[in-house]
Amino acid sequence: MKTTVKSLENSRQTLFIGGSFAAPKSGRYLPSYDPTTGEPWYELAEADASDVDAAVAAARAAFADPAWRRMTQTDRGKLVHRLAQLVLEHADELALIETRDNGKLIKEMRAQMRAMPDSYSYFAGMADKLLGDTIPVNKLDMLNFNLREPLGVVGMITPWNSPLMLLTGTLAPCLALGNTVVIKPSEHATASTLALAELIMEAGFPAGVVNVVTGTGASAGEALTRHPGVAKIVFTGSTATGRRIASNAAANLVPCQMELGGKSPHVVFADVDIEHAVNGVVSGIFAAAGQSCVAGSRCFVEASAYDRFVDALVERTRRARVGHPMNDDTDIGPLALSAQLAKVEAYVASGVRQGARIAAGGRRPQSADLGGGWYFEPTVMVDARNDMEFMQDEIFGPVVGVIPFSSEEEMTALANDTRYGLASGIWTKDIDRALRFARNIDAGTVWINTYRASSFMSANGGFKESGYGRRGGFDVMQEFSRLKNVVIDYSGAMQDPFVIRLR
Repeated sequence: MKTTVKSLENSRQTLFIGGSFAAPKSGRYLPSYDPTTGEPWYELAEADASDVDAAVAAARAAFADPAWRRMTQTDRGKLVHRLAQLVLEHADELALIETRDNGKLIKEMRAQMRAMPDSYSYFAGMADKLLGDTIPVNKLDMLNFNLREPLGVVGMITPWNSPLMLLTGTLAPCLALGNTVVIKPSEHATASTLALAELIMEAGFPAGVVNVVTGTGASAGEALTRHPGVAKIVFTGSTATGRRIASNAAANLVPCQMELGGKSPHVVFADVDIEHAVNGVVSGIFAAAGQSCVAGSRCFVEASAYDRFVDALVERTRRARVGHPMNDDTDIGPLALSAQLAKVEAYVASGVRQGARIAAGGRRPQSADLGGGWYFEPTVMVDARNDMEFMQDEIFGPVVGVIPFSSEEEMTALANDTRYGLASGIWTKDIDRALRFARNIDAGTVWINTYRASSFMSANGGFKESGYGRRGGFDVMQEFSRLKNVVIDYSGAMQDPFVIRLR
C-alpha cells in the first residue's frame, strides 16, 4: 500500500475507476481538514456526474466480464480472504490514516482495523455457502427450483465517523456474492477508502469490480443515487439525507439499505452496581466523542437511584481526558468537523434555554495544548425532559441528557417516545425485566448490561426513522442477492398448450 499518512500530506488524491487512479474530469479538488488543528492536510478529487457515469460503466462492464461473472464462488471467496489478509497487514497504517482524517482515537482505530479482517474472512467463507432450493410441484416430470444471483452494481455512500468499518459490513458480502461496487465516501474522510482500493488491486480483484468516486453529496452522491445503472443503494448517515437518497433511487425503482440516525435510550435500574452502569453509559455516549449512530444519548434512571447515579456519572465524566487522538491516554478526541462542533454547541444552548442544566462539561476545553482543534467537553445535562429539542434530535456529539422514572411502564413509554429506533440498552439484575424490555422496546439492537458490543456475525439495523435493511450475519447475503425461479418440464411434451398447471 503506497498511501500513508506521510504521503497524504499536502497531496492531491484522485478517483479510482476501472482499476486505475485518475484525476476528476472537472479538475476540481476540495480540502480535507485535520480535526486536531482545523487545518487542511490533503486535497480530494471532486467527482461530478461524468465521473460517476464512468465509474458505473466500469462496474457494469466488470459485472458482465467472464473474469468476474464466471469466477467460481470458491475463487471469489479466496479473493475476499486475500483482501482480509492485506487489511490485517496494513491495519496500523489504515488506523493512522483514519485518525488523522476524522480525529477518532488511535487506540480505537487500531482495534477496529485489526478486527475488520475477521469480517472479510467470515463473508469469504459465505461465498460458496449460499444455497438455492428445490420446490415440490404436483407434477412428477417437472423440476422447480430457485437460484440466488448477485444484483449487479451496488452504490455505497459511507460516512465520516468510521469509514472502513462501516463499509466492510456491506462491501465484504457484496464481493463474496459477485456484485460490483461504486463507493462514494464522505468528503470529510476519503483517504482510507482510497487506500483500501490499493489493497483491492493488490488482492487480485478484476478491474472495475470496486470503484471509488470522491466529492460532495451534491455532485457525486446525487449522481450516484439517481443513476439508472445501479441495482441497489447502500447509505449510512442522517435521516434527512436518507430520505433524499431513497427518493432519488425510487425514480429508478432501485431498492436501498439504510442505516440512519439514532437517539438511543440507556435505561438504568436501581438494582445494579452503579459504578458498572455508569461505565456503560459513559462508553455508550462518550466513546468516539459521541459520533456514533448508536450513541446512548438519552439516559433514564430509576428515581430511587437517580441522585446517586447522577453524582457518579458527573464525577466519572469530569475525569474523562480530552486530548489529542494519537495519545493512548486520551479518552475523548476532537469532533470530525467544525460544523459538527457548532451543532453540538447549539444543542447544548438549546437545552439550557428550555430548562435543562449542565452538570458537567458543556463547552470547548480551555487547554492551550489543543490549539485550534474541534474539541468539546463530555457533557451531562440534568433537569431534562424527553420533549426537549436536544433529547429528541440526533446531536452526534458527547452530550447525554438524564431523566428519572418511577415505573417500568413509564420508562418504556419514555424510551419509545422518539422517532428513531436504532439501539437501546438496559442495566438491571432482573432477567425477567430485561427480557420484557427487549420485547417492548422499538429498537433494532438491545444491549443488556453492556453497550456497543457488536459482532459481524449478527444482523443489525434500525426501526422507524433509523432506516431499514440489515447488515452483518447471514441475513445480509440476502440483501445483496436476488432470487430467480427456474422451472423445467422434462416430460418431452406439452399436454395442453392452453392450460398450464403448476401447483
